[in-house]
Amino acid sequence: MDFIPYPAIDLKGGQVVRLKRGDMAQATVYGDPATQARAFDEAGFPWLHVVDLDGAFAGKPANVEAVRAILGATTRPVQLGGGIRDMKTVEAWLEAGIARVILGSAAAKNPDFAREACRAFPGKVAIGIDARDGFVATEGWAETGTLTALDLGLKLEDAGAAAIIHTDIDRDGMLGGVNVAATAALAERLSTPVIASGGVAGRADLDALRATGTIAGVIIGRALYDGRLTAEEALGAAGKTYPAES
Repeated sequence: MDFIPYPAIDLKGGQVVRLKRGDMAQATVYGDPATQARAFDEAGFPWLHVVDLDGAFAGKPANVEAVRAILGATTRPVQLGGGIRDMKTVEAWLEAGIARVILGSAAAKNPDFAREACRAFPGKVAIGIDARDGFVATEGWAETGTLTALDLGLKLEDAGAAAIIHTDIDRDGMLGGVNVAATAALAERLSTPVIASGGVAGRADLDALRATGTIAGVIIGRALYDGRLTAEEALGAAGKTYPAES
């Protein structure tokens, strides 16, 4: 199984930001989306992971121009989440050049829609399972229900998603270490590839995730932006080389 590092570009008000535990009031601004996308592209990352944070709260796309600027600045495939709640939005983003859309709140609240989207666009739909204390959170992580991450994963196992992205909200943006155990436990129960997210602090986290042999990748945010993890280290943890593209 390939282990893919996904550098994260989170968008708020048209700018690249990083949050702590998904709290919009705790945003650190890092600058221009296109510039950041180009830097990750040139570093050799094989994919970019983009989240429209404003869209996640609004329930519809909110940083459209910033996403389009990212698409214009990189040759790498981009996966996008945040505010994608209906088939029209799925189709619009795929037509715009997004390689893979991520359904989070929509998948948790309407599993049938997630299945329909996966069937309509094979390989181009991922499911985002965001959990706080093991329970699924939706609406930009503002609401936490009684459904567990594993329950949701099993419920959508038949959807045919390209991947499941498992985020530990309490660790997200905190640089306290990724939740290897919870992510591995989910991956072991599912046939759908599982990508870890939340809390990466350095190379050791990536090595621990890859060593499980069951986790397909990791999303890396603040550790890259704050210099705790270099692009070279992140790509080295993948165990293979991704050539830079011109």
